[in-house]
Amino acid sequence: MKKYRVGVVGATGMVGQRFVTLLSGHPWFEIAALAASPRSAGKTYREAVGEKWAFSWPIPQQAADMVVLDAGDVEKVCGLVDFIFCAVDMKKEEIRALEERYARCETPVVSNNSAFRYTPDVPMMIPEINPEHMAVIPAQRKRLGTRVGFVTCKPNCSIQGYVPALSPLRDFGIEKISVCTYQAISGAGKTFATWPEMVDNVIPFIGGEEYKSEVEPLKIWGQVAGGEIVPAAKPVISAQCYRVACTDGHMAAVSVSFAKKPPQEEILARWAAYEGLPQRCGLPSAPKQFLTYFAEDNRPQTRLDRDLEKGMGISIGRLRQDVIFDYKFVSLSHNTLRGAAGGAVETAELLCHEGYIPYK
Repeated sequence: MKKYRVGVVGATGMVGQRFVTLLSGHPWFEIAALAASPRSAGKTYREAVGEKWAFSWPIPQQAADMVVLDAGDVEKVCGLVDFIFCAVDMKKEEIRALEERYARCETPVVSNNSAFRYTPDVPMMIPEINPEHMAVIPAQRKRLGTRVGFVTCKPNCSIQGYVPALSPLRDFGIEKISVCTYQAISGAGKTFATWPEMVDNVIPFIGGEEYKSEVEPLKIWGQVAGGEIVPAAKPVISAQCYRVACTDGHMAAVSVSFAKKPPQEEILARWAAYEGLPQRCGLPSAPKQFLTYFAEDNRPQTRLDRDLEKGMGISIGRLRQDVIFDYKFVSLSHNTLRGAAGGAVETAELLCHEGYIPYK
């Protein structure tokens, strides 16, 4: 098939680097433009990244010698690509303005940023969970005055483990959730080399993370009506979020109550059988088994299980009765793959498959 020409805006940061790695050799996509801040513009990608390259493998050769463009030169970037991934490090209002400029330049934006997550006509998708939210895109295009351009975004990395685990159980009437997340330092764009204070440490606060963890699931579980996404009214979610001393992988300890408590065997059966539209469509980045349950008492473990299904699978374990809630369990997701660049690439694959992103 003809490949889509793709731009990565914010290409020099950690998530941007993940995009570059995932797009190298992708069967549907090819990198046509790399863009970043003015201080990186004009340099080769290798020069712009320099010692900031966050991974043990080398920069993909195709990208290494590409000249980085200025992310603010929207028309130039748009002239080279069919759509962009955006992972810029800017103030929220600046991100909103930049992404909307790209969309109005008739270039779809698949964003890793949070700037548009709470905008009612912007889909915020975990592709296996709420692909029906794509239906709001025509309303957004009408608002923007575009024919092709729009913005879609991925949800916060902290919710990527427990929202997929709970979604197959929603018809039992999820009423209350208490969740504690234990989040890797790469979620802050850091390594132990750049953040030595995190070695042998836990920080019981991540700015804005608890709010996102309590609110974003309700939009994901919401419905499209009247040209916008109407968030679900339930469940009530209480979240605590901790930064912990591991490189990659966000773990969640979840307690949940239902209106109609399901048998434990039914929960396990639903997790084993669950598949979403990406699995049925055979998207390149979609894990074959989206949810995997480990029966061992000491699984999932971050080091052992974060790379499950190339980092796109969700690991679950320790399902058991709870004395205050109905059940409790733990879940694990790879925060820079499923929770960031990988989830965005899978979203773009779905949008292309369903005809929302055309070739220019």
